[in-house]
Amino acid sequence: MMDGMGYAHEYPDWTLKLKPATQKCADLCNAIQDFIAPKYYYDRSSRSVQMRLYTLSKRQFVLVFICFFAAFGVSVLIGVTGPSIDVTNSTQHAVTDSNYSFVLESPSLTKFSRSLWLTAIINSTEYKNDKIQRKLRVDVTVRARKGDASWERLEYLNILSHERDLMCSKKDGCQPILVVHIGVLEFAHYQFTVELKGLETSQANSITFCFRSYNPVFSNMEIWFRFIFLVLTFIVTCMFAHALRKFSIRDWSVEQKWLSVLLPLLLLYNNPVFPLIFLVNSWVPVIVDTIFQTTFLSALLLFWLCAYHGIRQSDRKWMKFYLPKVIIVGAMWIIGITMTCWQQYRGLYDPTFNYKVDSGNFVALISIFFVFGALYLLYLLFLVIRAFTELRSLPYMNLRLQFMTILMLCVVIVSTVITILRYGVSVIKEDFVSELSTYYKNSAEFLAFYSLLNLYLYTMAFVYSPSKNAYKDSYFKDNPTFAMLNESEDDMGSEDEENQRTSLTSSRYQDSDNE
Repeated sequence: MMDGMGYAHEYPDWTLKLKPATQKCADLCNAIQDFIAPKYYYDRSSRSVQMRLYTLSKRQFVLVFICFFAAFGVSVLIGVTGPSIDVTNSTQHAVTDSNYSFVLESPSLTKFSRSLWLTAIINSTEYKNDKIQRKLRVDVTVRARKGDASWERLEYLNILSHERDLMCSKKDGCQPILVVHIGVLEFAHYQFTVELKGLETSQANSITFCFRSYNPVFSNMEIWFRFIFLVLTFIVTCMFAHALRKFSIRDWSVEQKWLSVLLPLLLLYNNPVFPLIFLVNSWVPVIVDTIFQTTFLSALLLFWLCAYHGIRQSDRKWMKFYLPKVIIVGAMWIIGITMTCWQQYRGLYDPTFNYKVDSGNFVALISIFFVFGALYLLYLLFLVIRAFTELRSLPYMNLRLQFMTILMLCVVIVSTVITILRYGVSVIKEDFVSELSTYYKNSAEFLAFYSLLNLYLYTMAFVYSPSKNAYKDSYFKDNPTFAMLNESEDDMGSEDEENQRTSLTSSRYQDSDNE
């Protein structure tokens, strides 16, 4: 058409209908695709590798937990009968009005003594009357005995001076004061010249100095049990990998995928290079051991989040699924590694340094750690509730959730009890010593904690490994030819009966029409 201003063009009607028709075709294709291969937003048990958990009867299910607690109980009993973790040597020195300087010589030390702590306890009648808190200046000079039996001041150590808080009460007396902590022992004998400034106005009768170090018998026991757990973990890892070798990774369940990561990390947790702590005069093996342990524990925390979330969501994109979890757990991992490495490094050049007392950043790091820990607990609780709410009625899902939750609660409860016993009744009370109580109070705590984590992963590896007929079932299930051949006889019989019933009905109608 044409008007006075120019030309006007009108599109044909069929072009306007082309876009809606294309959209309808695309929707039809998506519907057909969903019908052939429907999308599931949870981890389907029918599509993943059939686990041994699905084939366990109730009696076998209970027997798994009985074996777990029996092995754990045996480990604790061995630890109860084991040696004490530390060796203590105490000396008492009288205090005069003009003498607050003391020369102390450590007992004979070996490589298996590992670390040395020197603490001081003020004994006074004045402090028994009321509660007193004051500042003390502690000056320390460190010397070591050389091969010719002469004492020589260590080159990298001058006179070390730090302030310590003296806190006393009528009920408990005075709390111990940290004087020196040597993390890596390079010599068999050490000599300390200790001068306490700030006691002039007090009525101190005497001072008890206490040397503490690791018990060499306990160090030997720790080496052997770590080696035993290391060998067992290697065997379990190889057996689990061998059982899953026939299946594609995409068919593994979320638990099986994470176990393939946790078991190698458990090897690092048991630390194959742990004996280097006793063979090398260096802080590097100690740092490596700390990094291995912290990394495994962080991976275990990340596994619980991913397992409870991934079991009900098959679409696990990095940004939406993994990134929030990695941020929460990674922050706690970084804080733990930072504090440990910082303490070890500063302790090399200043045995009197303690990050809890001499650094204001410690309070900030601990506060951040507890904030992320609270976020983790809330997030995990939310995922557990959502998982049980959405999947408890689905086949096999309820069983997977029950087993994973019961076993996780066992680990959490026992770990909490061990932690309360370790820090609630520590070997050195509230003197901020770095850190005999950080490791273990006694042999029972050591074996309880190590056996708990190792047995936890061994149990999961047994239950989550493929069942005896898993490969055969997955082969026939994925092959459409065998799937058609394996169609049940009942279904075929019902179809024949339906055909016969239809033919009889049609013949009756034909006879009635002929009549």
